[in-house]
Amino acid sequence: MTSREEELLPNPTNDLYFQMLEVALDEARLGHAEGGIPVGAALFTQDGTLISRGHNRRVQEGDPSIHGETDAFRRAGRQSTYRDLVMVTTLAPCWYCSGLVRQFRIGTLVVGESRNFRGGVEWLREHGVRVIDLDSQECVDLMAGYIGAHPEIWNEDIGESPK
Repeated sequence: MTSREEELLPNPTNDLYFQMLEVALDEARLGHAEGGIPVGAALFTQDGTLISRGHNRRVQEGDPSIHGETDAFRRAGRQSTYRDLVMVTTLAPCWYCSGLVRQFRIGTLVVGESRNFRGGVEWLREHGVRVIDLDSQECVDLMAGYIGAHPEIWNEDIGESPK
């Protein structure tokens, strides 16, 4: 059994992670309704207490650094440590956001899905971050629909050259 399969096995903690994912999904839907890229994120304590939430606002704000994860991170304010926090995101984080998770040693990353984009998931695992991929069909469908409708904006978001 691979570590990905092990992380997908049902357990009581996954119920909490799915509840956390709903907050990130609400943010993704909000970003999409604003005309932006539907990626949402949130920071929680291990017991599920919400610290902050955010969504990708690159299109809305014209700022390439406002990804869902960075928005939630900035809104959290200064923390004495991030090691015991849980970052929840609707999509596997890009290299930029993976670097944020690694830099601040966020201990657990919950990913809504990694089928549309793998990002830095394996790299984070190799560096000791506990990554839980919930493989949410709703997250997959939301992102796939956006990528299909706006490939040029998506490619810009992940730093890909236009084809």
